[in-house]
Amino acid sequence: MTWHVRPFRRDDTDGVIALWAEAGLTRPWNDPRLDIERKLSVQPELFLVVEDPSMPGVPVGSVMAGYDGHRGWLYYLATAVSHRGRGVARALVHDAEARLLDMGCPKVQLMVREGNEGVLGFYDSLGYERFAVANTGKRLIADA
Repeated sequence: MTWHVRPFRRDDTDGVIALWAEAGLTRPWNDPRLDIERKLSVQPELFLVVEDPSMPGVPVGSVMAGYDGHRGWLYYLATAVSHRGRGVARALVHDAEARLLDMGCPKVQLMVREGNEGVLGFYDSLGYERFAVANTGKRLIADA
């Protein structure tokens, strides 16, 4: 099946948050509604969803992408459990990559939590290269 990837719409909010929760992407220290609002204020055209035509209005996949002028990033890639293995995530990644390329983005990266070998295997199949780095971060605005 060919999936139709489209930009996020505000009426997707509850469905996308439910999708992220089902996929295990939400964390207590990140308010998903605030993450959505923040994304809608910066490159909203890079916040993408897929819905199954047989389930109008129900997102079955999502990805957030961003481009900082040096590299692109992918975040919040999620596929509903009911739709895994059907090409939803692949369609989202390909669409996000195409949009980033159109912006002149020369490379794209993402982070995968340690131990998530299934997800790493998925990205391997898309030609992503694993490399060892130490990630550091600092919260500037507390969500909770």
